[in-house]
Amino acid sequence: MSNVRIQDDLYHYVNQETIDSLVIPDDMPTTGGFTTLATEVEKLMINEFNDLCKNENYPNEHVQRACALYKAVKNVRKRNAAGMKPAIKKLAKLEKMGSIATFNRNLSDLVLNRYALPFHIMVDTDMKDTLNHCLYIQGPSVILPDASYYSEAMAEQGKAILGIWVNMAKAILAKSNLTEEQQEKYLQDTLAFDALLGGLVKTREEWSNYIEMYNPVKTNRVASMLKPINFKKLLSKLFGFIPETVIVTEPRYFKAFKQVFNEENFEMYKHWAYVTGLVGACSYLSEELRELGSTYQRAINGIKSNTPLEKFAYKLASSLYAEPIGLYYGEKYFGEEAKKDIVSIVNQIIETYKNRILNNEFLEQSTKEKAILKLSTMGVKMGYPDKVDPAYDKLVFDEKANLYTIMQQLGAVRTAYGLSKLGKPVNREEWAMPGHMVNACYNPTVNDITFPAAILQAPFYSIKQSRSENLGGIGAVIGHEISHAFDSNGAKCDENGNINNWWTKQDTKKFNKKIDAMTKQFDGIELPWGKVNGKFIVSENMADNGGMAVTLDIMSRTENASYEEYFTNWARVWCMKAKPEYLQLLLSLDVHGPAILRANMQPRNFPEWYETFNVKKTDKMYIAPNKRVVIW
Repeated sequence: MSNVRIQDDLYHYVNQETIDSLVIPDDMPTTGGFTTLATEVEKLMINEFNDLCKNENYPNEHVQRACALYKAVKNVRKRNAAGMKPAIKKLAKLEKMGSIATFNRNLSDLVLNRYALPFHIMVDTDMKDTLNHCLYIQGPSVILPDASYYSEAMAEQGKAILGIWVNMAKAILAKSNLTEEQQEKYLQDTLAFDALLGGLVKTREEWSNYIEMYNPVKTNRVASMLKPINFKKLLSKLFGFIPETVIVTEPRYFKAFKQVFNEENFEMYKHWAYVTGLVGACSYLSEELRELGSTYQRAINGIKSNTPLEKFAYKLASSLYAEPIGLYYGEKYFGEEAKKDIVSIVNQIIETYKNRILNNEFLEQSTKEKAILKLSTMGVKMGYPDKVDPAYDKLVFDEKANLYTIMQQLGAVRTAYGLSKLGKPVNREEWAMPGHMVNACYNPTVNDITFPAAILQAPFYSIKQSRSENLGGIGAVIGHEISHAFDSNGAKCDENGNINNWWTKQDTKKFNKKIDAMTKQFDGIELPWGKVNGKFIVSENMADNGGMAVTLDIMSRTENASYEEYFTNWARVWCMKAKPEYLQLLLSLDVHGPAILRANMQPRNFPEWYETFNVKKTDKMYIAPNKRVVIW
């Protein structure tokens, strides 16, 4: 244990000894907690891949293809021989387009083959009719980690980070077939186009309010906004019909679209698409380019070394064939005894949640009934799916091709499959996360929670741990995910996942006050690596608060309950050691609060914390009763 008092700092009291002993791998920005578990699963599955490839005893064709991709990544000789040529061959298509008219004629091919475009279209669940799919459109990504880095407040930091990217891009372009004069021009145009985008696309904070992405606009109006792009012709080619409505996720960007994409800027766009495409391709080219192409991400994360080849190969193969690999992991390493015990905890939490809502003092009866209905219909996906999604049958590639070409083939298949969903019903049985992922989630459009097999191990959960420890670990995480159904976003969706206001006006006012109180509790906290944005992380903090509230309720009815074990394990799961650069980056990119605050802030909202450790007004982990927040 640390020499700090638990009443002053729960996080370091529990974790300091572990943090001191942890060593961050050279190819990673962090370790501990979730990351340590994920690394252990990764090592286990790399051994599995090596054994499968050696013995060629594949359980099914999906795993066989994943192993074929794994081997293609590790075939350094073949990748080195191809060098940059495969990417240059693809990107040459951009150089041949002399006008927007030519661009329009080739646009459907550009979409299907994943060229960098000034807009991105996708088919996803209709947030107001979650049984069906609809068409969404959004802006492109920017070079910097987030659009907020282009603001005046972060201009200095953004300029420094962009300088790292520029140096990397220069080194990559120097290996291309462009002349020095062309390299300079392409790079200047790339930066100019990126600056245009940076002032218009959404920041992560804006994206965190995901309900606001739902802006249905008539297709004729969208087509007018996108001129000189022939949007309706594109839709007709991609789908064989023109949908009546498009969901415009970034209204600000598309209202200004004509400023971004026009005849005057067309060459600038092409050069941006070429350079960003070439930089993005490096991971799949030679080892020299894979190393060079990682420079920027390593710098902003504080990472010394690039991902080792074997690890990179596994990551790529297991992400593209995620569900088959997750199913393989789950069937081999996840026990049925643990699954039954976890499901019993889930059911207990849901029932406790119902009772807490029923006895809630700020909701009116009609709102309570709707909330309980949402809990009653919530789906639970635990461990891994029973079978692989048929989409993976389509992920076939030419094993004799070079890695870059293979990735282009698989990318095109995935894009075409995603677009083919338009006009078809949503498969609500799809899993949001594979079985080998150390994570968990709530899906608002389906109203279900997913807990992959890989997270269902110590310190989160173990049949060898006490019930109190499991409630402070996996129990609180389960409660967290359930609470997302009633956070600042989830509360705007009904039991079917549709955006639907089921709250009375008075309840909405009271709920918004609680949201504000949770925002203020975190907002402006100064940490050594930066200041916390309470509004950005409020949904996740509300979920943490709900997860603790419901599991402490269960603790009060648990035989031989130990609150000391509960709070200790709560802090243990958030243990994290990270590079300063990475911690700073997370403040802008991660909707979750910093690990130390997740461990230390929520306990002080509950009386059990004060009673268990005799916390006084003079202790640092004390909050006055009138400032404590309990939402559910």
